[in-house]
Amino acid sequence: MATNITVPTLGESVVEATIARWLKKEGDAVKAGEGVVELETDKVDLEVPAEKAGVLSKIARQAGEDVKIGDVLGIIDESASAAVANGEAKTNATPPAETAPTQEAAPAAPAPEERATPVAKRVAAEQGVDLGVVSGAGPGGRVTKQDVENYVRTQQQPTQPSAPSVPATASPAAAKPASDPRGETRQRMSRRRRTIAERLVQAQQTAAMLTTFNEIDMSAVMELRKRRNEQFEKRNGIKVGFMSFFTKAAIGALKAFPPLNAEIQGDEIVLKHYYDIGIAVGAEEGLVVPVLRNADRLSFAEIERAIKDVAQKVQKNTLTIDDLRGGTFTITNGGVFGSLLSTPILNPPQVAILGMHKIEERPIALNGQVVIRPMMYVALSYDHRIVDGREAVQFLVKMKELLEEPEVLLLEG
Repeated sequence: MATNITVPTLGESVVEATIARWLKKEGDAVKAGEGVVELETDKVDLEVPAEKAGVLSKIARQAGEDVKIGDVLGIIDESASAAVANGEAKTNATPPAETAPTQEAAPAAPAPEERATPVAKRVAAEQGVDLGVVSGAGPGGRVTKQDVENYVRTQQQPTQPSAPSVPATASPAAAKPASDPRGETRQRMSRRRRTIAERLVQAQQTAAMLTTFNEIDMSAVMELRKRRNEQFEKRNGIKVGFMSFFTKAAIGALKAFPPLNAEIQGDEIVLKHYYDIGIAVGAEEGLVVPVLRNADRLSFAEIERAIKDVAQKVQKNTLTIDDLRGGTFTITNGGVFGSLLSTPILNPPQVAILGMHKIEERPIALNGQVVIRPMMYVALSYDHRIVDGREAVQFLVKMKELLEEPEVLLLEG
């Protein structure tokens, strides 16, 4: 009996994946629940397990190909003996008759159609492109959809008028080199990086995005952390960081200005009465935004533990789709990398994102005197279609109030 290995449901808003690598070869024995192939999505990498035990009899889609939910990746033959996979059947087979040694014929080069992915074939047919003239950047020279699209793009560029022929004695410097002799590296974009690029452009093209700024005196928060950190760590097993303060302050401001915790669906505004806060984390493959569910119900210690947990998952590449699903508002902290000021880009379908920055001692005017205080610039990018400038400014003013007087933050929960 044969069982198909198919692309599973990948989570909210994820409909495509790229085959990163096969963990098994054709003919390998597999156990039920054992990982067979690894998929790369824009959010996480995940292994697809075998539903039944047997032998991987066929690999239908190769590494580097784009696939969709439900596509057949390979076939497991449940009736096949594991001995076949281990080569025992070959051992018992009758050896071939001896023949005089001859020079091995070089393997025939695959036809253009054979070295192209199914998606690349479809795009080539739609665009009227001969696959034989397309260079493949995939594994083993495999032609992918992106290779075909790149070829079409280069062919559509306006051609320059042909230059008059030059004598053979012309200086070789007059000819443009095919590539820079200093060297270049061509690297295929990962699925996550491609999707990040697409969504960032989409966010700028579909939203009326604006950014407003303010600055926060971090003296009170820093003094409170210094005074209470040791006791907090003894009681909770974790230090209190800045993110828990900012998460709590953001929730307090969101409650005061509900349109910033909303999204647009068609011609309707969906106001959300729950607070799933996304915390942007830098990963090797690109930024990911794990979500703290019902963050308004979490204590400072629970927020710090949750942030530590997702940071460790990012490092170990063990995030799941559920860790990244949804989110009503995002906080990103460029200050950990030394950023003093920036304009964060929206994380659709959310309509607002808060950017934290580096804390830096600066002179400020306070009560008629110039004093040195640890200051942080904060930035709020928002969708002006449903958030007015007045609300955005007041949102940051509310956060400033809560963080510069942490007692107010604690009293307001």
